[in-house]
Amino acid sequence: MRPHRPSPYEQAIRDAIRAVASNLDEPPHLAHLAASAALSPLYFHRIFTGMVGETPLELHRRLRIERAATELTATDMPITRIAFVAGYGSHEAFTRAFRDALGVSPREWRHRGVDVTVAERSGRVFIDPALVVHIPVQLLKQGVGTMDVQITETAPLRVAATTHVGPYDTIGEAFGRVGECAGRAGLFAHPGARMIAIYHDDPESTPADQLRSAAAVIVPDGVAIPDGLHELVLPGGAYARTTHVGPYSGLGAAWAEVMGQWLPRSGRSVRDGDCYEMHLNSPMDTPPDQLRTELFVALV
Repeated sequence: MRPHRPSPYEQAIRDAIRAVASNLDEPPHLAHLAASAALSPLYFHRIFTGMVGETPLELHRRLRIERAATELTATDMPITRIAFVAGYGSHEAFTRAFRDALGVSPREWRHRGVDVTVAERSGRVFIDPALVVHIPVQLLKQGVGTMDVQITETAPLRVAATTHVGPYDTIGEAFGRVGECAGRAGLFAHPGARMIAIYHDDPESTPADQLRSAAAVIVPDGVAIPDGLHELVLPGGAYARTTHVGPYSGLGAAWAEVMGQWLPRSGRSVRDGDCYEMHLNSPMDTPPDQLRTELFVALV
């Protein structure tokens, strides 16, 4: 059997995992990790999450808890000191996080004299013999073969948009503004007048109140952009396209799957530019489990 050769994306994510695991005393610098992977912060976040099953910050927090578990059984260090080293400002916060991760409190873990390694408990292995923390045994094992992705060539897409700054889950406010303006201008009477969502920032490295996105509606050439909206043109070219069926709350997982599972296996590379969502129906008249959203990933 031919040995597995990691894709460039898989190698970049493994390098990022090593960078996180080898410097647990400092929060990961997400912009630097993305730059080292030659990706934008948003692309890096989606690819990392899809391949690893957790975000870089979630990985960092888990590895610090696992290191703390090792320190509880291997040393006599006071629990409050271990909590501080793990990045928690209080014994109570550390206890809650530890119990959520391993099912028992730090005191119970130490009292039982747990002699089984965290690796054996969690199904993970050492990334480096010098480290006392663990990473997933295998990348690219989640969601294998579950997503239907098509490669499509698109023409440039002209849209009338409004900018949204704030948490991504509040972009509905921006869609409301687009709907009002587009409705008054009669834009929904044009064939193909779909709603579009465009996201620009990584939600882990950008404060929630500073996240930039846009809500938009497709506008044919020659049709005026209504007052209150501005024109954007999404570049044409090759895109990976897949359809998510279900509530909008599942879109984050769908992005992670297409970029973290399909993309590394595809042999394709993302190109600079915004990925976007095209909403094929509306929550105003469609049950959540029947909402259909197309995801477009720009490819080289």
